[in-house]
Amino acid sequence: MFSEKKDKEPQILERNIIGKNTSFVGDITSEGDFRIDGKVEGTIKTIGRVVIGKSGSVSGKVECNNADIEGKFSGELIVNNLLTLKTTASISGDVVISKLSVEPGAEFNATCAMKGSVKELKNDQTKKERTA
Repeated sequence: MFSEKKDKEPQILERNIIGKNTSFVGDITSEGDFRIDGKVEGTIKTIGRVVIGKSGSVSGKVECNNADIEGKFSGELIVNNLLTLKTTASISGDVVISKLSVEPGAEFNATCAMKGSVKELKNDQTKKERTA
């Protein structure tokens, strides 16, 4: 009578933390979120959110869905959705985003490309207005 639905395992996103007095050199790939309060040199690739805390520093390449930056970033940053720059953020390098939120005081010294939905303007026949 009713079709049976296969139960899908609930998706649990992991939270990964790189602490304040921690340095990491290398490449990281994960499906979870990251919070970085230490220093990272290399590549971070995730489908989750990347948060760089006030004391955090990342140099290299980051690919993620969302990012909140309070600390320092230099390199290539690819954010599929929203990039939020807090007051204490300092960004340099190349940035590709869909949406951008910048608080006053943030340093944004980067080449930025916005991707996503671009609305095309249609140039239909324009009507000329007549004045009396």
